[in-house]
Amino acid sequence: MASLKESQNFEKGRIKALQDERIYIQKKTFTKWANAFLEKARLEIKDLFTDLADGKILMKLLEIISGENLGKPNRGVLRVQKAENLNRCLKFLATKIYFENIGAEDICDGNPRLILGLIWTIILRFQIQEIEIEVDDEDEKGEKRSAKDALLLWCQRKTAGYPGVEIKNFTTSWRNGLGFNALIHAHRPDLIDYERLEPTNNIGNLNNAFKVADDHLGIPQILDAEDVDVNRPDEKVILTYVASYYHYFAKMKSEMTGGKRIAKIMGLMMDVEKMVDDYESLMTTLLEWIHAKVIHLNGRNFPNSLDSIQKELVSFKDYRTVEKPPKYHEKGNIEAQFFNIQAKLKANGQKTYTPPEGKLIHDIESAWMRLEKAEHGREVALRDELIRQERLEQLAQRFQRKAEIRETWLNDMALILEQKLECNSAAQAEAAIKKHEAISAEILARKDRFSALNNLAKELVQGNFHSKDAVKTSKLHSHYLNAND
Repeated sequence: MASLKESQNFEKGRIKALQDERIYIQKKTFTKWANAFLEKARLEIKDLFTDLADGKILMKLLEIISGENLGKPNRGVLRVQKAENLNRCLKFLATKIYFENIGAEDICDGNPRLILGLIWTIILRFQIQEIEIEVDDEDEKGEKRSAKDALLLWCQRKTAGYPGVEIKNFTTSWRNGLGFNALIHAHRPDLIDYERLEPTNNIGNLNNAFKVADDHLGIPQILDAEDVDVNRPDEKVILTYVASYYHYFAKMKSEMTGGKRIAKIMGLMMDVEKMVDDYESLMTTLLEWIHAKVIHLNGRNFPNSLDSIQKELVSFKDYRTVEKPPKYHEKGNIEAQFFNIQAKLKANGQKTYTPPEGKLIHDIESAWMRLEKAEHGREVALRDELIRQERLEQLAQRFQRKAEIRETWLNDMALILEQKLECNSAAQAEAAIKKHEAISAEILARKDRFSALNNLAKELVQGNFHSKDAVKTSKLHSHYLNAND
């Protein structure tokens, strides 16, 4: 009987020792966890069971971790003041999560079990509850996972394939320290030389992960290696610490995504800036070409010959068929560039682009209309000039043919007139007279022809025929003018 009683007392003592050890580890871990936040307000908890009694530190902790304002606490000197501060904290928590069996007096009196339960409730609500993981398995899609299961799934995914790591829970799976190292290596392989870790060196592995996380990632070391390297590590403290890994790497991913987004926006802005430069450069070049071409097309200082006008027409045709089409294509590209710029800016939610004065789409349209008008005017002028030159050329040819005939006739008459006549008798004299009368009659008969020829010459001179000087100095024209004088 005595032996049974001793055995029962021993078991009770062992359980009491384990409970005390668990309370000690949770108190130590939760204190470090809270101080990691309170450090921002330059506050510190030294004893978790007594330092929350006035409610002021607890109120500040809730404000920091929730991002909400709980108001200004009272002095917290009298018990009633402490209770008022604590009740404000509990009332705030009641709006966030359901809990029971704890009142302001429990915290004020330093009830270890209830205070640890309160802190664990805060950790669950603000550190673990919002963890969500997408499920890839078709059979499990749409199912609601608890935050704890979601965090466990996240750990399993991140550590899959790492030798010596098999995450099944938040207790024994972490004892050898390889799980913590694998989580860090999966996100920052530059910080952990995983292959050099020894699977049997639990304390060394745990300390390595805790130190790297604290030194390089800013994850506070709220755990001690000796608290994890035990037969049954406390689930709550492991959960609390692993959750800090999740939040850090989720934030890192978000910042990287944000950085990529910013880089994308910057890249877009640079693309748009280059597009704007190209647009303005193309616009300037095309407007300069149009301006110079309009001046040329409006020019009427044509060369004074049929052959030269025909060459001008060939050149004008080349302008229309060879030079102008690429410019029209450039005009289309400029318009497309402008609308592409506006589309990119709109898609990015940015203000639309306003080109400098004189480089609007309207400006290029107006310039192109002026070009078309000048082009039409030149075509009409060239056709008119061609007709004029062709007519002058025809007149010149007629003048040349008639002039040659008249000149031959004049030469023949001159030879006849130069002949010496012998009038030794009345009959010879009468014959000579009749001959001269006949010549005079023929000359008079041809006067109109010479007059018409002279009119041709005048028309060529007045029409600015390119060989008008030759016409002016021709013998027939000179003889006619002298005869009229």
